[in-house]
Parts: sequence; C-alpha cells; structure tokens
Amino acid sequence: MSHAVDSILLQDETSERVAQATGGAAAPCFQCGVCTAVCPLSLVRDETVSIRKIIRQAQLGLHGWSEELWLCTTCQWCESRCPREVDITKVILGLRRLAWKERDVPHGLPSLLWDVYFDGNTWGRPPSERSLWARGAPIKEFSQQDDILFYVGCSAAYDRRIQKVARALAAVLETAGVTFATLGDKEPCCGDAVRSVGHEEYLSEIIDVNARLFEEAGVGTLVAISPHCYDMFANRYPNLSGSFRPLHYVQYLVELIEEEKLKFQHELPLKVTYHDPCYLGRRNNLYEAPRRILQAIPGVELVEMERSREDGLCCGGGGGRMWLETPPGERFGDLRVQEAQTTGASVLATSCPHCVSCLEDSLGVVGATDLRVMDIAELVQMALQPQPVPAVAIPGRS
Repeated sequence: MSHAVDSILLQDETSERVAQATGGAAAPCFQCGVCTAVCPLSLVRDETVSIRKIIRQAQLGLHGWSEELWLCTTCQWCESRCPREVDITKVILGLRRLAWKERDVPHGLPSLLWDVYFDGNTWGRPPSERSLWARGAPIKEFSQQDDILFYVGCSAAYDRRIQKVARALAAVLETAGVTFATLGDKEPCCGDAVRSVGHEEYLSEIIDVNARLFEEAGVGTLVAISPHCYDMFANRYPNLSGSFRPLHYVQYLVELIEEEKLKFQHELPLKVTYHDPCYLGRRNNLYEAPRRILQAIPGVELVEMERSREDGLCCGGGGGRMWLETPPGERFGDLRVQEAQTTGASVLATSCPHCVSCLEDSLGVVGATDLRVMDIAELVQMALQPQPVPAVAIPGRS
C-alpha cells in the first residue's frame, strides 16, 4: 500500500529573500552539519540549534521557521569550526532581520528597541540617570585634551552590580594618573543590542548618529567596559577617522602596566580562574591581555578551567539572550560555575558585564558559596589599595 507524501516546492522568490537578508552568507553552506554537532546548546538541551534546518525552512517559507533562531547566543563556537568558513553570525542576524519584517519576533524585543529609541539605553531608564553610577564622584565631561574617552555603556551605567565595575575601573585609571572623562548623560548606546536582535535598519541610524557625535567631540582613544561595546566600535563603525582608537579596558590596562603607570603594592592571595567572554575572545582574539593583568598582580594564582580560551564556554548572555528568558536547567552559566569549582579557585574572574550578570545568577542556582564572581577591574582596584584587602572584602552582587 502506497502512502501519499506531501511535497514542498522551493520558490525562487522565497529563496531569494533569504539570500538578500543574509547578504549571501548562507550560500557556501553545504549542509554538513558541523555547526549543529558542535553547538554548545547540546550541553543544556535535548536538541541543539540546527542552522542548516533553519536556513532550509526559511528558504521554503515554512511556518514557524524562526522559532529556534532566537536561541543562538552568537558565541561563534560553530563559526570557528565551520569547514566552509561560513559567516554563521551574519546568517543568524540576517534571518532575524527577515523575522522582523514578517513580524515574527519574541515578545519583549520590540520594547527593547523602543527603550533604545526613546531613552538611549537598553534598560528603559531616563538618560538623566546615566551618570549616577559615579555616585557623585567628579567625573568630568570629555574634551580633546583628555587621554581617553571612558565609555561606560548601558549596563555599567544602570545595573547596580555593574556600576561597581565602572567605579572600580575609574579608580584604577585615576590611580594610574590617566586623564579620562565621559560623555556624561549624552553618552549613547553603542547599538550592540539592536544588532544582536537583527534590526539592521535601526542599527545603521544609531551608528551614523554616534559616529558624528564622536567626530564632533574629537574622540581619539576610547576605552570601553563591555566587550560588546568594544566589538561594535572596533568592527561596526566604518565611517570614523583613523585617529579613532577603540580599546577594551583590558588592552588599556596592559599598556599602563607595561608603561609602569600601574604598580601593585601588595599581594592579593587569591586563586583565580578566568572566564573568556565570547566577544573578547573568539570574536576579537583577546585571550592574553586579561591573563597578563591577572599574572601581574602579586599573589594571584591563575588556574584554567577545562574549557578556556578558544574552547571557552559562553555565559549565555550574548546574541540578545540578555533580554530573553532562559529556562532553568538550560543556562550555560550553571555549567561554567561548576567548571570553575573544579579548579579550586575562590574567584571566577571575567571582563564583561553580561558574563558577570549571568555567572552571578548561576552561583545561587549551583549553590557555589565558596566562589565569587569578579570583574578584572575589581581585582585590579583591590590590588592597588594602600593596605592589603582582606578576603572578606571581595565584592559580589548586592
């Protein structure tokens, strides 16, 4: 007895819209499945994200083709292993752009864009509160005479925990004798959140406006707290002049250490393991700078987790996931905290606001009472104190 099989015809028009949305990035894919096999989501879910399936379903115009699209954290693990060197992130973001056009995006993402549009930040908070992270400290407004523009970013400006990182880094810069300043309440969102959810048209507007602002202000060296902001300024702002030099703060601190402007006076007797942020490591190949800083601090013993550097596991906050709910049991941060515990470290260090938030959330889930999450800037500030800092003073989320 024969059974009828429904057939689906590939329409040129439907397939072409995928090619246009992804800029042709999906064309080299020959459906080998390496990306599916190596996707770290398999560590926390029964089914991983199948990029090739998403591409095919989008090309065929199947209903629900974009459902799994939003699980991707754009950690670039798959991209670094693709035998055809497909720009998988470009594919993902292009398909998300297509999903916006079809009005098929997760609940909450439109509100995120409106927050950026109306308030200039991803937190939906008034721009007049952007400088409150400094708690009244005299942080001046940038002029061309300053050594650097200290770009704080949305998370460090508004998240109470990440505000501590901003204050720590400001204290370190002051100790090093750096003349730094911010744009104050006029500081704009870098646009990473908009890019990560695939709204390319609005992102272009943000980049143009910000580029003009930086040009008019005469910004030369910009030092960012977040790897996501750094990645935007270093790789997504093509129309800035050659004098514009964006850095992540770990790069700048290494420069200060090499110039002997940062000198550590006391030992910090801590065993530390370091979590590589995806947007600092795999995306921008910055693996050594954070480790050089930690190794420069007297007393710090740096131990590596099983998955580190190029093989480091994502925190789970990239690719727009910071603004989407991840079910319990499916969070990379839980695995990362467990890995950190096996090293015997007392501090899990990182250098990214998203990573700090995700990893600290997982401390309670895992029950890791013997571990603290700290940003490298906080460790450096502790090591620069005029008197040794007791271990009980190590900061955490409050």
